[in-house]
Amino acid sequence: MNFKKRSYSSRLGLRRVAVLIAFGLCLFMSENLSAQTQPIYRALIVDGFSNHDWKQTTEVIRWILEGSGKFKIDVSTVPIDSVERQKWNPDFDPYAVVIQNTNNIHDLKLMWPEAARKSLDDYVRQGGGLYILHSANNAFPDWKEYDDMIGLGWRSAYSGIALEVSAERQLIKHPKGEGKGTSHGDRFDALIQILNPHPINEGYPTTWKTVNTEVYSYPRGAAENLTVLSYAFDSTDTKKMWPVEWVVKYGKGNVYNSSMGHLWRGETYPPAYRCAGFQTTVIRAAEWLASGKVTYPVPDDFPTPEKSSLRPMEAMGLNENE
Repeated sequence: MNFKKRSYSSRLGLRRVAVLIAFGLCLFMSENLSAQTQPIYRALIVDGFSNHDWKQTTEVIRWILEGSGKFKIDVSTVPIDSVERQKWNPDFDPYAVVIQNTNNIHDLKLMWPEAARKSLDDYVRQGGGLYILHSANNAFPDWKEYDDMIGLGWRSAYSGIALEVSAERQLIKHPKGEGKGTSHGDRFDALIQILNPHPINEGYPTTWKTVNTEVYSYPRGAAENLTVLSYAFDSTDTKKMWPVEWVVKYGKGNVYNSSMGHLWRGETYPPAYRCAGFQTTVIRAAEWLASGKVTYPVPDDFPTPEKSSLRPMEAMGLNENE
């Protein structure tokens, strides 16, 4: 009798083990299937000229986005040679997002050819996503459609509306000729303050500290169909509050623009790029542009209002002495 009880008990235990193993296998297969079906978005970085270190900027942005597991990056470099440049006209259609990393502020002749300008305009109007990367909003003051796409940029006092943020968190509009052209003081550790909730900043602290950043005073432009996501107090120059991030609805497409992301010549993976808040925002903004939603999580090392968060240089195969 005891033997039969033990046999029954053993058979029951084996069944339980088998059920647990089967459940574990199903869970494992489900997780793997989910990982395999996680969308990988194609993104195109356009570079080739800038007063900033555009080559390193491209490589670090590629590393950040591909490291998220959500993007496959291609690069199209605009030829400097004027004859070759006129032939340059990338096909934007295969890409979920285009990242603009060219700036001709010191050489206005370095303009995209007309065909490429029309291709980008059509791409965004028809539903494409465009990321304006830092100094790219300094570019192309004579390209009207680009001005409309970027919303605000580095422009003269007579080139559009400037937006300021009041103490009551309301937008103050400075018309053409009122106030100054766009500028910035010294780079500093800025407190980013969320003005409007958005999928990009969902789950962020309402304020968070980034490092060694530029806050543009009097950012100017068409300022149409525009939503300011965040702002910061300019402690080194104007002692006023100015937009830091904004999004623009352009046709059926969306544009993200920000003054964050400064990488100057002679710098190597500088603190502004090592900021966990900046890296997270790059990924989440690109994902929103690509899909209209954000699934990339806010990491545990995201900055707080009191403390910035720098990721180690070793992550890029560098050390602090480089």
